[in-house]
Amino acid sequence: MVSPQLIETLNKLPPSLQAEILHYAEYLAAKYSPVSQTKAGPNIYRRAGTMKGMFIMAEDFDAPLEDLKDYM
Repeated sequence: MVSPQLIETLNKLPPSLQAEILHYAEYLAAKYSPVSQTKAGPNIYRRAGTMKGMFIMAEDFDAPLEDLKDYM
């Protein structure tokens, strides 16, 4: 049950803040509802090496940059 004090306080706020509170309340309802917790499913763990070969680094990747020559 919603308290009359809460409704009164919400009615005093400008519409932009009322919308912000509504979005936050919807977020909390989705986060803590029993349905959202059961939908989460099992934990999925990452395996090392699954991205191997997908990225190529330049040979001079760790070489000093010309732009920073004055600072070295």
